[in-house]
This record gives sequence, structure tokens and C-alpha cells, in this order.
Amino acid sequence: MAVSPRVFPPRKRWPSTGSSISPKFADLNLVKSLLSLSQEISALKPIQCLLIQKSLSTINKSKLLAIVFEELLRNPVSTSFSPSILLCFEEMYIVFQRIKTLMEDCCSGSKMWLLMRIQPLANSFHELTLELSTLLDIFPVNELDLSQDVEELFVLVRKHCFQSKPSVDPRDDSLRRDVLALLHQIKKEIVPHHLKLKQILDNLGLRDQSSCREEIECLQDEIQNQIDEKSKLDIASLIGLLRYAKCVLFGSSTTQLEPDHSRRNSLSEIAVPADFRCPISLELMRDPVVVASGQTYDRESINQWIESGHNTCPKTGQTLAHTNLIPNRALRNLIAMWCRQQRVPFETVGSNEKVSGVKATKAAFEATKMTVYFLVNKLSVSPSMEAANAVTYELRALAKTDSDSRACIAEAGAIPILVRCLGSGVGSEHPNLQVNALTTILNLSILEANKTRIMETDGALNGVIDVLRFGATWEAKGNAAATIFSLSGVHTYRKRLGRKTRVIKGLMDLAKDGPTNSKRDALVTILNLAGDRETVGRLVEGGVIETVIGVINVLPEEAVTILEAVVKRGGLVAIAEAYNSIKKLGVILREGSDTARESAAASLVTICRKGGLEVVAELAAVPSIERIIWEVMGTGTMRARRKAAVLLRILRRWSAGLDTNDVVDSSVMSVGALTTMLPA
Repeated sequence: MAVSPRVFPPRKRWPSTGSSISPKFADLNLVKSLLSLSQEISALKPIQCLLIQKSLSTINKSKLLAIVFEELLRNPVSTSFSPSILLCFEEMYIVFQRIKTLMEDCCSGSKMWLLMRIQPLANSFHELTLELSTLLDIFPVNELDLSQDVEELFVLVRKHCFQSKPSVDPRDDSLRRDVLALLHQIKKEIVPHHLKLKQILDNLGLRDQSSCREEIECLQDEIQNQIDEKSKLDIASLIGLLRYAKCVLFGSSTTQLEPDHSRRNSLSEIAVPADFRCPISLELMRDPVVVASGQTYDRESINQWIESGHNTCPKTGQTLAHTNLIPNRALRNLIAMWCRQQRVPFETVGSNEKVSGVKATKAAFEATKMTVYFLVNKLSVSPSMEAANAVTYELRALAKTDSDSRACIAEAGAIPILVRCLGSGVGSEHPNLQVNALTTILNLSILEANKTRIMETDGALNGVIDVLRFGATWEAKGNAAATIFSLSGVHTYRKRLGRKTRVIKGLMDLAKDGPTNSKRDALVTILNLAGDRETVGRLVEGGVIETVIGVINVLPEEAVTILEAVVKRGGLVAIAEAYNSIKKLGVILREGSDTARESAAASLVTICRKGGLEVVAELAAVPSIERIIWEVMGTGTMRARRKAAVLLRILRRWSAGLDTNDVVDSSVMSVGALTTMLPA
């Protein structure tokens, strides 16, 4: 799926004196450049709603000066200019460049932020006009052979530039004061009057939900361009105000695709480099960090691992000397660069928790609370499923923005209302409502406190599990699996979820039958549940090994990572069932990514050590297996090389006919004996 160019907003280019370089054109070429630049400015439309007079006056001056430049090019006498004329032309070129940049940025940016900066922007227009006035004053127009009419135009422009004043349109200034007054009211927890809100938005040209949504996106982009912390906070307050205004004035809409959905689809179409994937979640890392063992993980995943009571490195099993997490900035920069090359949105650390890492202001927080309570109250009394779906979609989008929104939505009592939308009856008649309700719960579960709220809400967990098993769409089932993954981040909930046969069954069915995205959601959740040894036994009984073998060609990294975890903790039964995976693991060892080869090698070592001679013989029968192992020893990761060396030693001892005690664990029965113990 193509990614919208808005995902990568161009940096704003606020003009500065040093932002343009004087061209070194000769005579007429310089005039041609000035004509072209003045015509480009003349073709621009005046800024809508704000700074109308300033922008219109600037455009008119450019049109008049373009006529002067056209006259110079038509006059064959003026083929050579004096140094003073050339110097003026060069300086004019710089001023025109800065005018064009200022005009373009004002037209393409956020109207609300433009309003907040109305005074300095009006000053910028005035300063550029004064610079142009100075150049026109010292310009030796009498040295040029201009017609009388054109010379009068030149004088007229000079006069208008001289008369310019650094004033702000009273209407613009009044509108700015109204917005600031509204923010002050919200900060004091006073609900804004709807008529006043509508009047302000009308004056800004924001007259429907679509224009409001675009304005919010512009403000979010604008934060990325700000260095000053106060400006970021001010923009965050404006975003909160606009979200509230959009909901109360224009209602709810589901016409726009959820951003998460487009992101995940675009990632699924691209082969993500193994080094960019988190070894725990197998997802693209957003905030890579290094642990004491030297391994790199995504911060969120390794935090969940440590908070679950583990003190070892998930990849190496090495006990961690400390739990400090060191940011891997070099890798993060590489990932960001790769994402831009692939046109994949890259959300840096904190972008999912706050608006671009900006802590919410009092006004933004109160605006969020007002928005949430308005939506939740509207959802509780929705007269139809269509209306409920529209409101639920708004909650879904809001729950994705930041932690404050997630907390407010849960505290407003939204979870029990959303649970009512998860039933099979709703799913069959209104599948979009089921998807939106479940995805809202998924987004809410990102906040740690909300995990407890969801688990303790009557019917919430059963509702999620029912959608996992019988959801109306694959998207609903995949998001149900993702919700279970999120909830299982708490150790006690992981054990509780792992005891539920319906969860195991639902994940297995989704991994077998779902589309690629849904398969991945199911496998990542299975991997998380496999962190509990007791749950591994239930996974084996539920057919996890058969399932991952079935998808190993589609999602090799996820499948072999699960296989490694299961054979390591699943006991003799898991080893016996993994017998049929040996040849496929050999293929992964030869053709897989670095991460997949590492897990495949580790799995084979465990299987061979505990499975008996028949397992080793099966591995030895894989064509060119020793050469494959040698390649892993030479080109694999450090852990893959160690595991491959152990694997090669096992094969060499087996081929030499050494005692089985030297090849495998002496306390383990053969696979043939184990197989007789398995249920038919």
C-alpha cells in the first residue's frame, strides 16, 4: 500500500537573511531570473483567511515589478548594466526568494498556528517590504531606457513599499485573542460555548470535519519543525482544542482509514532487515536499546520482559549484571533512514505516547477530557449502530494519540460500553463497529493501568477471546490477538491467559488460516505466552509445533523463534513433535535471515541433545548439512556461530559412532520411544 506523502512532511523554511545566496548571473540572465521569480510570486494565491492584505499587496507589487523586468528584456539597448544596477538586481533576487518562501510557508502550514504567530509574520512581511523599498530607492532607474509608463509603475511600487506599516489586521488580532480566551477557559475547566467555537472555526475556513482533521495533521507536523519547547506546548494546546471542536461541532466520521492499518500493511509488503527487528516481538524496532549482555531489543519489549520478573537476556540466556537500558542511537538512525528510503512511517520513541514527545499542557489535557466525556456520553445513548460506529471510531483514533487520552477514556467508563460492541450479533450485522470497538480496547491496553481495568471489567476478556475465535473479519481477529499480546505483558495476566484453552485454540486457528498480518499477530502473541513454562505445555498440547511448521515458509523468523522457545521449555513431548521440523530447520539454516538462522541453530541443538540418535540421524540426512553449518559458523551472528559449532560437534561425534552419552543427554529417551507416548 502506498504511503501518503504527508507521512514525510517537508521541513518549514522560515526565511532568514542568510537563507538565500545571491546569483552570479550575467546581465540579462540575471533579469530573466528576476522576471521568473517575480512571476512565480505573482502566480501565488493570497493567504486564505489571515494576512490577506499583506499577501495580496506583496503579490501586486511582484506583478508590477515583473512588468519592469519584461521591459528590460524587450529593450535591446540594455544589454549591459552598471555595477550598481547589477548589485541592486542581485539583492532584489535574494529579497524575492525570501518573499516567495514566506508566502509558500504561510499558505501550506497550519492556519491556527499561523494565527498564533500573526504579529511576527506581519513583521516579516513588513521587513521584506522595507528591504525592497530601500533597494528601489537607491536603484539608478535613470540609467535604464524605460518607457514612461513602465517608469511610472516603478515609482508607484517604490511609493507603496515606502508606505508599508508593521500593522496586524484588527480582525486577525481579534481572532487570535478569541482563541487564547478559549484556551484560558478550557484551562479553568470551563466548557467553551459551541457558537463561539463555530464562529472561530468559520473565520479560519474550518467548516467541516475533513478540514478540521487536516488542520490537526498540519499542527502535528508543525511540532516536528519547532525547536522552542514553549511553541511545542502551545501547539499541543491547539490540537486539543481542535479535537474537541471537531467532535462537538461536526460529529463523528469513519471515512478515513486508521493510520495504524496503513502502516502495518505497508510494512508487511517490505522485507524488514533482520537486524532492524526486535528479537522478542519480531517487529521493526522503534527505540532500540542495548542490555548488559550486549544484545539489542526494542525498549518496550525488553521492559515487559524485565518487569515480568526475568533477569536474563532473552537471546543468550545470560544473567544480566544490571537492568540499565542504553539507547542504541546509531541503530535507530539507520532504521529511520531505511524507513524513509522505503517510504515507511517511522515513529520515534515517545511519538505514540505524547504528541511528538511533548508533555500535555493543562489546556490540552482538559480539552482531551472534555472531548472524551462528550464522546463516551454520546456513545452510551447512541440511537443506532451507525451512530455508535462513528463515535467508536473517534474514540479509537483518540486512544491512539497519547497516554492522557487513554487514561481519560478508561476513567470515563468507556470500556464496559465498548465491550457491548464485541458480540457476535454486532459483528455479523456491523463488522466495522466490532473492529473499531476492539481496536479501541487494544489502544487503551497500551497504558499499563488500563490492562488491569480491562481484565477486571465484566465480559471484557471473554469478549476479546470471542472475537479472536469468531470475529467477523480477519482484522478483528488479528487485533484481538494483539490485545491479548498487550495484556500478557503483565506476568500474572500472561499466566492467566495461558491457562485458557479458548485463547490457545483461537491463536492456533488464526496462525493457520489467517492472512499474513493476522498470522503474525497470532505468532507474536504465542511467543509472548511461551515465556511461561506452564503455558508452553498447553501450547504443545494445542498443536503449536504443528502450527509453526505449517507457517514456517510464510513467516520463518516468527516460526523458528517460537519453535526455539517451545523445544527449550516444552519437555520431551515437544522434542518428539519437533522431529518433523528438522528438515525444514535445515532449509532455514541455509536460506533464512540471520535471526531465523540463529533460532534454527539453537532449536536444532536442543532437539539433538534431548531427542536421541534418531534425531541426529535425521539432521545428518539433510543434504550438505555440514557445509551449511560451516557457512553459519562463518557468517552468522555470534550466537548462531556458537550454536552451529555445537551442532557440528554433535554431528561429528555421531558420524564417528561415539557413545551416545557423548552425543546427547544420557537421561533422555529416543524419539521412537517418545512417539509411542504421544496421543494418536
